[in-house]
Amino acid sequence: MSPTVLLTLGRLPKALDLARGFARLGWRVVVAEPMARHLCGASRDVDRAIAVPAPVAGKAAYLAALAAVVRRERVSLVVPVSEETLHVAHLPPLLPHGVRVFTMPPEAVLALHAKDGFVDFAERIGLDVPRSARLGDPAARGIVADGPVVVKPIRSCAGRGLLRLTAGAALPEPDPAAPALVQRLVMGREYSTCSLVRDGRVRATAIYRGTMFAGSVAVCFERVDHPAIEAWVTRFAAATGWTGFLSFDLIEEASTGTVFGIECNPRTTSGLHFLEAADVARAVVDDAAPPPRFVAAPALQQFWSCLTETQLALFRGGPFGAHLRRLLTTKDVTWQGRDPWPLLSMPWTAWPILRAAAARRVPFGEVATEDVGWFEGEVPSPPAACVPGLTIARLGGAN
Repeated sequence: MSPTVLLTLGRLPKALDLARGFARLGWRVVVAEPMARHLCGASRDVDRAIAVPAPVAGKAAYLAALAAVVRRERVSLVVPVSEETLHVAHLPPLLPHGVRVFTMPPEAVLALHAKDGFVDFAERIGLDVPRSARLGDPAARGIVADGPVVVKPIRSCAGRGLLRLTAGAALPEPDPAAPALVQRLVMGREYSTCSLVRDGRVRATAIYRGTMFAGSVAVCFERVDHPAIEAWVTRFAAATGWTGFLSFDLIEEASTGTVFGIECNPRTTSGLHFLEAADVARAVVDDAAPPPRFVAAPALQQFWSCLTETQLALFRGGPFGAHLRRLLTTKDVTWQGRDPWPLLSMPWTAWPILRAAAARRVPFGEVATEDVGWFEGEVPSPPAACVPGLTIARLGGAN
């Protein structure tokens, strides 16, 4: 009987890549998803899609539902996809012996998801990060006095709650229920990464730049080579002993050429699309597998999101011509002739997200993760690894 992998989200193209990769290896693919209909549910490579409660409705119920799926479907490997990784990291104690979860323990994942925890750790291992301080710390006033800053929630995703302030501007009042970080605004070219890591050893890193955005989320992107960024990622991964997916947002400062790490995402990002799906699945399963190869396409897009942004540019006076050229010439991340329905049916499968995003006038990515993210105010007291004093050794190990 074929082994079974459980993917813990089905609505995003990243999940579809993983499903297709494992199916190519001969694995049975099961998807657990809070939404009744979703992208992966339309794929011929998914054997079964199972509805589970959303983690924001109750962490315990969500984890219990996942554990029940693992037992009922005889799952041997659990692979989290996106923001739900923060919840899935807590799953191993509920699982039968021998079932693997491809991410780090919760204290490690939460430590790097917290923006101040990431900054503190990177500084301690000698990597460049922007000058930062918690909102309410006197040091934060010194940062904004010296230049423009970004104020962002300690725990957030998809650009949610981001605020930019000019030099000397008054900072918001701190809210104990929603702590935030004040960070020097680095001016320069922005990059993102997605790496697959085993025991601190980077197996593959895709470095990419957004060329079309919906809000702060790239929906069209191109892969680039950048040795300094690759070295930054390799050093960080080695210091943590990480196993799982590990991603970063970075900026190469225009005036100095210095690469600054801005945020850490202890999960996949859209960079996953630049890696051959079957190679990724094989590297997840087998420690000795060759490093995943890059796909041939140097640029990729999420077609429906790019179509929306192109239409908006026409009516809002944006770069319509450039958007249209990208739309017509860039390969879609979802399309496969042998498995066409995920792309063709996406307006229907993603309609609940599209409708909510349009009604609230917020980007698709913000709505797509709000029921599965781990946001501030959900943790009565932070895990030990989230507080100052986090050591490299405490990040070691994997579930």
